[in-house]
Amino acid sequence: MIARLLALLALALAAPLAADSTLPPAPWAYRQLPDPAQEAKANALMQTLRCLTCQGQSIADSDAQMAGDLRNEVRLRIAAGEQPEAIRAWLIARYGDYISYAPRVTTLTWPLFALPALFVVLAALLLRRRFVRVAP
Repeated sequence: MIARLLALLALALAAPLAADSTLPPAPWAYRQLPDPAQEAKANALMQTLRCLTCQGQSIADSDAQMAGDLRNEVRLRIAAGEQPEAIRAWLIARYGDYISYAPRVTTLTWPLFALPALFVVLAALLLRRRFVRVAP
């Protein structure tokens, strides 16, 4: 009975090892484009795109496999002559606004941009009322 319990515990602890990916990185995941101007464009774009796996790093800084695939895709599209904003629009359409560190103002996101300004105006009005004396 105890041997079975230990075997199950060892299997449970070894399960994360089985989840490790053995896929090789994308072909251009760590290679640069031959044209320095194109590579600079690709790097500038990659710095503004969020890694969907790490979520705290850009795809240029992340070692995640998905970030490598996205770097590969960005470099292939830049090499094909696509503009960075067109690539960004394609990625946003595919993965949502969250992939971009530079959010767009849309019908869903405008309150995120308007509410801080509204709070500042409200705070100014409240502070003005508190500190301005009314003459008797």
